[in-house]
This record gives sequence, structure tokens and C-alpha cells, in this order.
Amino acid sequence: MTDLFSQAPHAPLAEALRPRTLDEVVGQSHLLGEGKPLRLAFQSGKAHSMIFWGPPGVGKTTLARLTAQAFGSEFIALSAVFSGVKDIRAAMEQAQLHLANGRHTILFVDEIHRFNKAQQDALLPHVESGLFTFIGATTENPSFEVNSALLSRAQVYVLKSLTEDELKQLLQRARTQAVPLDLDDTAVDALVGYADGDARRLLNLLEQCQTAAATAGIDRVDAAFITNALSLNARRFDKGGDHFYDQVSALHKSVRGSHPDAALYWLCRMLDGGADPRYLSRRIVRMAWEDIGLADPRAMQLANDAALTYERLGSPEGELALAQAVIYLAVAPKSNAGYKAYNQARAFIQQDKSREVPVHLRNAPTQLMKALGHGHDYRYAHDEPNAYAAGETYLPPGMGEPGWYQPVSRGLEQKIAEKLDHLRQLDAQARSAPS
Repeated sequence: MTDLFSQAPHAPLAEALRPRTLDEVVGQSHLLGEGKPLRLAFQSGKAHSMIFWGPPGVGKTTLARLTAQAFGSEFIALSAVFSGVKDIRAAMEQAQLHLANGRHTILFVDEIHRFNKAQQDALLPHVESGLFTFIGATTENPSFEVNSALLSRAQVYVLKSLTEDELKQLLQRARTQAVPLDLDDTAVDALVGYADGDARRLLNLLEQCQTAAATAGIDRVDAAFITNALSLNARRFDKGGDHFYDQVSALHKSVRGSHPDAALYWLCRMLDGGADPRYLSRRIVRMAWEDIGLADPRAMQLANDAALTYERLGSPEGELALAQAVIYLAVAPKSNAGYKAYNQARAFIQQDKSREVPVHLRNAPTQLMKALGHGHDYRYAHDEPNAYAAGETYLPPGMGEPGWYQPVSRGLEQKIAEKLDHLRQLDAQARSAPS
């Protein structure tokens, strides 16, 4: 009698169809095409340490496994999620045995960004000694997540999400070799869309679709069946990593570039992917102050009101307020004059000496302070013509006019610029008038 619990687990479709040669790999033509960097590295037959950086399901593990074949090496794989220093030590001992038998080792660490500094440091001496060739895979920016010493010893290869055509090519291969499922064109487009550039996800969805179709007794699958039968989330979204901040950057730059549709696209992409609307509302307020500024002060108020509206209504109703704030900011006149002036002033203060407050601007709440001249000759602006003390100075003694704030000729700042020009003319007249 067969022991049910001794049976080997059924390999997922993505594992069963994993490429066994470089030519079977779908995608990454910028690295694997003729004359391209990774193709040349494989053809050289000489192993070197590498880091594969890219989103999930684009072939990082597959390429790492193929290196062992290309370079005639033993292959040891570790997952940074489950492995510790003890596992690294065991891998080193195994590599020593391979070396004693005349075989070189490739050590593959999946999700290398999950290793802490001590764990990454434990690899360094062995990489330097040549005991093994190190290959890491990460979905996070290695510039931030991999120790600089380890990073300097590895060539970084950036992998890209698969295109729609590449996913369709992979889907056709899977249907030919393993899953002869009858899909109409709408079903193909739906699966490719839901895969969102992820080959593993595409094959998993195809496998789920096959099971659902068999259960429902369906011979031909269309997009409606896929939508109804499968639990789907169409967008890949990384709430804390590089892709998240790339999308935030795209939203901010679309607003700054006065493109409301693009700004709405990135906002909705992030909301759809599960981004915290409260975080996005804070970023929208920041955009109003940084990129619109005094060219349209209503933008700051509208951004704040949208954030408060979301707090009151929650999701999904409150997200409409965020969307309309983004549209307003995108079409509003732009000015970073206040932002630049603030940064310049902060930089000046950080490197400048501590300057004295002019005597006529000092507070004089006591007789002693008045006797010392505090507040003497201070001109109360409201008692002056046009409520402006023409020719007066408010900067520390010996400090020239820095000219940090330079309003732009857009929106309200155009009026501000005209007013400042008029006040400067009054200053010039007052200083040139005979005493």
C-alpha cells in the first residue's frame, strides 16, 4: 500500500517549466541578447560574483541556477529569509569539500537584502579567498541593502519586468508543453494583465485557471470566467521598497510637470496597490508647499482640506478628495521660490557666524534695556506712509541683502514681485534723499 505521506509534493507549474538553458529564458534581452553583458559572461566560462536586482518573477533564481551549469560548478542555495550564520558556516564547509574534490562552488543567496550586516560580512572572507563565487538576488536597491564591501566585489545586473509580448510567449510555451487550456484572446489578455510583468505569477494564474475550468466543466476560458473564478489583484505594489518610492516620485514629478492625468494615474496606481492614503495625503501637502508655494496659496489650503476630508470619510470616499487635490496642484501655477529661499537661508545660517540683532530691533521691556538703546529709533511701520518704513534695515549689522526670495512671474507671485519692486524703489528713494 502506498504511503500517502511519503509521496513527493507536486511541483508548481513555474518550477516544472523553469528554463534549463540560457536560450529558454524569456525576457532580459538587454542582458542575454547576443553581445550583451550577461550573455558574454556566460560565454566566457569564467565565473564572477554577481547580484541580480529586479522585481519578483523575472528570472533571478533561474539565472543563478544556470550559472552553475555554464561554469561547471557545484550550486549551493540559501534563502536569507530562513538562513543564519550557522547555515552560512555549513555552506562554507560544503564548499571546502567541493574544492577538495576539484570542484568550484557557486553560492546563491536569495533575497540577500534580508541578511543583516553581520551575516553579509560573514561571506566576505570567503568571497575574497575564492572559496566560492557569490551570487545574490534582491528586489531591493543593492546600493542601500547590500554592504558596500560585498557590493564592490560583485557585478550588479538589473533585471526588468517582462513585457506583454514576452509574457504571451511564455504563456504559449506553457500551454504547449504542460497546460493545453483553450483560452480565447480576452483570456490571454486578462492573464497577461494580471501577471503584471511577473512570469511566476503568470504561470501560477494559468495553473489556477486550469483547475477552476476543470472543476466548473468549462472547455473554453474567457476573461469573464477568469475574473469570476480567480482571486486577483492586478497590480504589483511594494509598500516599502524602491518601487514604492519610484511611484511616489512619479506622482510628485507629474504634479510639478502640470500633467493632471499622469498625476491621477500614479495616485490611483498606489491606492489600488494598497498604499496608505494618509501617507499620500502628507506627500500631497508637501507638494503644495514645495512646488506651488505662494504662486497659489489656495493650493496649500486645498491639500490640507483633502487630508482632513480623508480623515473624516476614510476609504474609498475620502480618496476622491485626494484625487481632486492632486488635479488642482497639477494645474496650479508653479513656484519653488519660497522653497529655494528657505534652503538658501538654512545653508547660510549653518555656515555663518552668530550675528547680533540690530539695537533698534531689540526688545526693551525694562528701563535698563531702554537706557542701553534697545528699540531706540525703531520706526513703527504702521505710522509710516503706505505702512512701510522706507530705507529701514532689518538684517544684522554688516550683512548685505542676500536676495534669497525671488518670486516667479506666475500666479500670485507675479503680484508679490511687483510689490517688492515697488518697496525697493521706495528704499532707494529714502536712502538717496538728503538727511
